[in-house]
Amino acid sequence: MVSTSPTSKIARRVAEHPVLDRVAKIGFAARGVLYGIIGLVALQIGLGNGGGAEADKSGAIHLVASRPLGGLLLWIMAIGLAGLALWQTGELVFGSHEPLDRVEAAARVVVYVLLVISLLGLLLQDKRASSTDEQSEDLTRLLFGLSAGPVLVGLLGLGLVAFGVFSVREGWTERFMRHMRVTEPRTRTTVVKLGKAGYIARGVIAAAAGGLICQAALTYDPEKAVGIDGALRALAATPAGPWLLVVVAGGLVLFAVYCFAEARWHRT
Repeated sequence: MVSTSPTSKIARRVAEHPVLDRVAKIGFAARGVLYGIIGLVALQIGLGNGGGAEADKSGAIHLVASRPLGGLLLWIMAIGLAGLALWQTGELVFGSHEPLDRVEAAARVVVYVLLVISLLGLLLQDKRASSTDEQSEDLTRLLFGLSAGPVLVGLLGLGLVAFGVFSVREGWTERFMRHMRVTEPRTRTTVVKLGKAGYIARGVIAAAAGGLICQAALTYDPEKAVGIDGALRALAATPAGPWLLVVVAGGLVLFAVYCFAEARWHRT
């Protein structure tokens, strides 16, 4: 039974407020900026021109910060992602009651909150946000310090693999379009193609990262636990070589464009 208490009513009004709707759309665009930069850096790595750049969200944040008016753009992105986290929390509480949708909403809230923390940490304290590889290593070391550490690390890796499979399935079945209001046939076809390629690329990266974390659990080696950057570089080391990374990186760029389409047509 849905609660009708005054607090619940106020929370629902906040979640459905038009201002939050507009800020959430800025958040979708901010996500597009981050994925676009990650994809472009990954393309450079695949083509042998990546240098020391990190192809993950923290690397993208620092790349934005180093550009003219980068600080202002980061503030706008932080506000947008915070709004997106609040809106997604509203979806978690008041949206679909399907368990899978609730799990997905909860995971998105966590990701958006962590991104906002990274942005605010850089803007307010001028501290370098740690890369996803460093975060994975630190978390793995922390878990290894527990009695059931290797099991917990293995479960973390399997969770990421499961997320990767879910993302690939989401893209392959085009299920992500249930959240989009696109009525014009040609535009809808384009958005479907962008989302399909993007979700599959993101799923491949998550599954690769999860597999490497599982390997860390089996070998009791935290340094084998990696994030987005390490997973992308691992793809370049496969028999398919850098061209697999180029294909996946291209998918991330397309996913970035899809995020901008979300800013225009996503149901909020």
